[in-house]
Amino acid sequence: MWEFAVILLIVGALVLVLAPRIMGRRGPRGEMAQGTLLVTGVSPRPDATGQQYVTISGVINGPTVDEHVVYQRMAVDVDSWPTMGQLIPVAYSPKNPDSWFFAPPERPAPNAF
Repeated sequence: MWEFAVILLIVGALVLVLAPRIMGRRGPRGEMAQGTLLVTGVSPRPDATGQQYVTISGVINGPTVDEHVVYQRMAVDVDSWPTMGQLIPVAYSPKNPDSWFFAPPERPAPNAF
């Protein structure tokens, strides 16, 4: 009986240690492609401030898609509200380009001294 409990404990510990590594390789943001979104439609900018919901439509161009039409509702800061005709860098899933989000801003390169 004790041998079974010890084996179960060891297997559980291995699962706890290895699961994050295995899941990290298959995570949704781990296999993202970079592209650009041409905004073709956007909901009106509200008079409120801060984060507000925007409905945005457009076409994504990237290494695995060409002119893929997308439509999504997301929270955006009113001060950076998208506009018609704007090109926005995005990250999307190569397996499902409908799963996309605005790409994080690029970090400046460190100065070499």
